[in-house]
Amino acid sequence: MRKILFSVFIIILFISCQKEKKENAIVADLIVTNGKIAIMDKNSTITEAIAVKKGKVLAFGTNEEMLKLKGEQTKVIDANGRTVIPGLNDSHLHLTRGGRFYNAELRWDGVKSLKKALQMLKEQAARTPKGQWVRVVGGWSPFQFEEKRFPTVQEINEATGDVPAFVLFLYSRAWMNKSGLKVLKIDENTKPPEGSSYEKGPDGKLTGVFLAEPNPTILYAGIGALPTMTEEQMANSTRQFYRELNRLGITSGIDAGGGGHVFPKDYGATKVLADEGKMPIRLSYYLFPQNKGSEFEEFQNWIATNKVGHNGEIHLDHGYELEGGGEFLTWSAGDFENFLAPQPMLEDRPSWRNDIKKVIRLHVDSGWPFRIHATYGETIANLLDVIEEVNKETNGKLAKQRWLFDHAETVTEPQLKRIKALNGGVAIQSRMAYAGEYFVDRYGAAKARYAPPLKLMIKMGIPVGAGTDGTRVASYNPWPALYWMVSGKTVGGKQLSAPDNLLTRQEALFLYTKGSAWVSKEENVKGTLEKGMFADFVLLSDDYFSIPENKIKDISAVLTVVGGNVVFGDKEFSKLGAASEKAIPEWSPVNFYGGYQK
Repeated sequence: MRKILFSVFIIILFISCQKEKKENAIVADLIVTNGKIAIMDKNSTITEAIAVKKGKVLAFGTNEEMLKLKGEQTKVIDANGRTVIPGLNDSHLHLTRGGRFYNAELRWDGVKSLKKALQMLKEQAARTPKGQWVRVVGGWSPFQFEEKRFPTVQEINEATGDVPAFVLFLYSRAWMNKSGLKVLKIDENTKPPEGSSYEKGPDGKLTGVFLAEPNPTILYAGIGALPTMTEEQMANSTRQFYRELNRLGITSGIDAGGGGHVFPKDYGATKVLADEGKMPIRLSYYLFPQNKGSEFEEFQNWIATNKVGHNGEIHLDHGYELEGGGEFLTWSAGDFENFLAPQPMLEDRPSWRNDIKKVIRLHVDSGWPFRIHATYGETIANLLDVIEEVNKETNGKLAKQRWLFDHAETVTEPQLKRIKALNGGVAIQSRMAYAGEYFVDRYGAAKARYAPPLKLMIKMGIPVGAGTDGTRVASYNPWPALYWMVSGKTVGGKQLSAPDNLLTRQEALFLYTKGSAWVSKEENVKGTLEKGMFADFVLLSDDYFSIPENKIKDISAVLTVVGGNVVFGDKEFSKLGAASEKAIPEWSPVNFYGGYQK
């Protein structure tokens, strides 16, 4: 009997040990198999499976290796041979502002013909209720149309009739129909903002064309005069927009603020999502001053009442956090990117130097990162004088902080050397893809070949993040931007970049992942699919690395994962993603056209 009891004891002990061993084994929460997974590490590793635990990459390797990490609760997704990449990260995208207005806007992004665009305008006017407007607010180029031209005022008036309408092209010009002019009581006697004008016809009457020359205040004013949505509608709009970004493979975005977008008042819908733990995208934001001449006071107040990083709140997953100041630091130091008008020069604004030096010094003294809008090399050279001066005055403190220039289309090699010497970076956007034809008309094809000098920046080892500057100056869709970096072509097909300024597909994707993570000081937690990094990744509709070059701009996501959670599913993965909701108000263009048009 003692022998029997001893044997039973040994068996129970063995079973208990095996159970404990199994419970203590590393088990994945999610495993994706049968993929072409681009880890985007230094070795350019391509593997077939990846495992996720607690929102981070646990391991990657063969199907057999990863399936050894499977437990009873592990979710397994078969990628069906699809390409998997780290989630895209737009280093300069106006996310919170884009979300506020998305449901109210008719998007011409991706529309192939002006005839179709005008038909959309007509249809939307027919369903727009009294008191509301039809609005097309950027994201398109006339060269994307088969007709290769702008709409005329007459065509817009015919399409919209008595319904007020506003159509914006970048920050260069806009069209307002007769009804809109009447509603806002704008006529030939109305004085335009400084640096802009209302176009007049031979009869001295307004045509309805608003011109930024190059100051876009007239365009900001036009947008700002349009009716707002309710809080509920803006919350729904924000969710709709972030889902649209997920649909295109974006898992992170760095918000550059924007004109007419006040912090913290206009960030409410996004903050609610973050507070509720429902952000489907990781969002970092920079603060953009609104009051010309009072920028220093605005930043003083923000710095006194906010902390960079997680802002002292509960968003410890990098889901919603404050990064610093910019993209504008002072309005007097801004050089507007209107290639249809002459280049603005800082020398024409006597106060620019003192204005921006005070604000930069405030950021450095407070330990706040900053970014500065600068389109032209001449502007960058002037700003570098100030930055170098502040760095010297602070005993090199500036160079130890995160700072960067935005845009930098005509930056030169000597200026890049100065940026590198101060440990600065550059965030580049696809604005040339949407306005390159006008850049060539004004500055010549030779200058456009290196606008911006992407290959040189990479060769010099300068941190570079990629983005769009959506939703107004360009479309928010990252794939035309990736196509532009790889091909050097505009959305209208015009070749801009020189052959030695074209990026490989791997280089372009790096700028849109790990490169952009540098902009928000997150390069150690996202941008690759190496072990320990955030499990943010995308299964693509087509193989980015092998499809014909002109097909890159048409790629989208079929599955988007943020922190190990599926936030979007399409095609064979449609049942895995969160169900879509209807846009409100009922007449929202999103319910009839969606966002980017294919």
